[in-house]
Amino acid sequence: MSAVAWIAVGSLAAWVWLLLGQGFFWRTDQRLPRREEPDVWPDVAVVVPARDEAEVLPMSLPSLLAQDYPGRAEIILVDDGSEDGTGALARELAGLHGGLPLTVVSPGEPEPGWTGKLWALRHGIALARERGHEHERREPEFLLLTDADIEHAPGSLRELVAAAGSNGLDLVSQMARLRVVTAWERLVVPAFVYFFAQLYPFRWVNKAGARTAAAAGGCVLLRTQAAARARVPDSIRQAVIDDVSLAGAVQRSGGRIWLGLAERVDSVRPYPRLGDLWRMVSRSAYAQLMHSPSLLAGTVAGLALVYLAPPLTLCAGVLSVDGVAAWAGGLAWAVMTATYLPVLRYYRQPLWFSLLLPFTAVLYLLMTVDSAVQHYRGRGAAWKGRTYARPEAAPER
Repeated sequence: MSAVAWIAVGSLAAWVWLLLGQGFFWRTDQRLPRREEPDVWPDVAVVVPARDEAEVLPMSLPSLLAQDYPGRAEIILVDDGSEDGTGALARELAGLHGGLPLTVVSPGEPEPGWTGKLWALRHGIALARERGHEHERREPEFLLLTDADIEHAPGSLRELVAAAGSNGLDLVSQMARLRVVTAWERLVVPAFVYFFAQLYPFRWVNKAGARTAAAAGGCVLLRTQAAARARVPDSIRQAVIDDVSLAGAVQRSGGRIWLGLAERVDSVRPYPRLGDLWRMVSRSAYAQLMHSPSLLAGTVAGLALVYLAPPLTLCAGVLSVDGVAAWAGGLAWAVMTATYLPVLRYYRQPLWFSLLLPFTAVLYLLMTVDSAVQHYRGRGAAWKGRTYARPEAAPER
């Protein structure tokens, strides 16, 4: 066989393995498990870290204030050094809409070794637990950790708590449905979810005794005692990819975790330009590879073999009348296309977008390489005016 044919066969073999051996990552049927309402609804504290979120807060915070929850619940918004009036706007929205009680706190700049979000969560969680003791009641049984750009349907909190209680779960996380309005969002966002599920197959995460751990940071319901056992967020204070690190810490401490796609939880943050999406991905892509040049090289080679080789070897095989290359490359591309269809349906996008997945994969490959370049230039893991050192370089407290 020709070299092109060997590449095509290798790509096809990789796709057969991904199709059948990677936890059926391409399926989108992992939704909230069975839910039975408890006799007594537990107390919940909703903790919202927020840094310069005045643009999205009017769309997201009212949905939390309006939660239809039968038990006691409160919202703690942690204003993480905002310069756009986020805290004042939150108080104004609470006064306008009413609903669940809201407290806004500002913990100041993070101490060395902490990322901003985890520093904010630390203070929000501590305040929630202290308030329980101050009011001579037990601390909240659950913490809902949710981002400031996440909009929740009225019964979202109720369903999350019921799912956790009915299934004995310590962590329940839903991957919010991201916004897909602009052309770039429609091209890049569904692939983001597809690639995430490929790295962390939801079925593997949700299996009892699983070794795979992941969560989606926009919506995480966490038992307070599980957080205490796992010592979070202190034990993961340096983590840039905080949601996966949080799930891993809970799992290692003996907690049961669950991750799935959301039906009633949506992100309202716009990413209108390619540059916006590029920064979203590149800020943490190299951290995902543990800042390893060898892992970066392997990832680039793997992406090329899995996503670029099928269409290229198909074309090369047709042009050179290489039947094996054309047949194997075409079949690999067909399998790739078929696995992408469920995510496109979930996002209500045209199914022919699946043919563009190789091009989108090239964009992600370039974002990953750029993430490494920015890291070595001292600008890696940058977000909203802060740049974080790689974990081993961060000083201990």
